[in-house]
Amino acid sequence: MNKKFEFNKTQIEGLIEVTPFNADDIRGCFTKDFSKEVFESNGILFNLAEVFYTTSHKGVIRALHFQRIKQQPKLVRCIYGHVYDVVVDLRPDSTTFKKWIGFDLIGDKHNEILVPGGCAHGYLVLEDSIVSYKCAEKFYGEYDDGIKWDDPVINVNWPIDKIGGRDKLILADKDKNLQSFNEFIRKYGGLK
Repeated sequence: MNKKFEFNKTQIEGLIEVTPFNADDIRGCFTKDFSKEVFESNGILFNLAEVFYTTSHKGVIRALHFQRIKQQPKLVRCIYGHVYDVVVDLRPDSTTFKKWIGFDLIGDKHNEILVPGGCAHGYLVLEDSIVSYKCAEKFYGEYDDGIKWDDPVINVNWPIDKIGGRDKLILADKDKNLQSFNEFIRKYGGLK
């Protein structure tokens, strides 16, 4: 079964759900998850600068991350496994400022999201997973930042019951020590 690219806008400006080209046959499948030409013909400018992959165990939360300066628009796809992916709008002039949207990104489904600059991004790993990030800006460690995954102001409804509860969460020290949303606003006022 062949599927062509599909692009679906969301409530957050610039955040797009993408169904990539996928062809299945008796061997398995062939997936094209980015085409500069196809994206541009659909009005999406995305200049690929770097590609990253993360391998994560079930229960890992990687959230909620962004670059304060030289923001990284990114095309995110779970290429193996299943993650609950979250995007939070941190642009103070946006009508959806502070709004979050969650997506089930599933390797066998091949779905992906295009995350615009000015948004925080993270995910909860529901099955051992490999996630691909195709970034339109390179990574700068000195601008790397984030907000705590369980910040009460943003109030993301993470499906932690699907990993066996809060006791099963796996957090890096980096993510345990992130700032609150209010601290972020006091320091920076948002992402511009």
